[in-house]
Amino acid sequence: MGENKEFERQFLSGELEVELVPQGTLAERLRAGGAGIPAFYTPAGVGTQVADGGLPWRYDGRGGVALASPPKEVRVFEDSNYVMERAIRTDFALVHARYGDRLGNLIFEKSARNFNPLCAAAGRTTIAEVEELVEPGDLDPRDVHTPGIFVQRVVHIANVEKRIERRTVAK
Repeated sequence: MGENKEFERQFLSGELEVELVPQGTLAERLRAGGAGIPAFYTPAGVGTQVADGGLPWRYDGRGGVALASPPKEVRVFEDSNYVMERAIRTDFALVHARYGDRLGNLIFEKSARNFNPLCAAAGRTTIAEVEELVEPGDLDPRDVHTPGIFVQRVVHIANVEKRIERRTVAK
């Protein structure tokens, strides 16, 4: 489970339900949700437990599986198998932006640009935490990564502590 021992404890004890999803599929599920597309087909996961079902979503706390993933629809297009994946729409999306205005236009910095715009669009109510709050019109529209139409609340934060959980360097 990596470095987060509390997450591991909660998952294995049955306190958390977790769906493991290939990263590209996760990105597309979020994008589809934000675009109003209910589902799509992808070759990722064909012939694996991602498509066939049986991946543990929740454990029972005694080492057994309390809830496993169901099988997904697989269809053939042009002689290739594809798995149907459902879009992700969330009740709330919490995102962090480097710059933003009170209208919700956001600019993300570095790798924060990878998933934050997708999450913002997929949320029914998106709350943006913004490091530097500027006046409407101060952001160049060509630089905006998420337009304000996707953001319902903006919270200005000051003195952001950016920590690295554990730095490792290869020899």
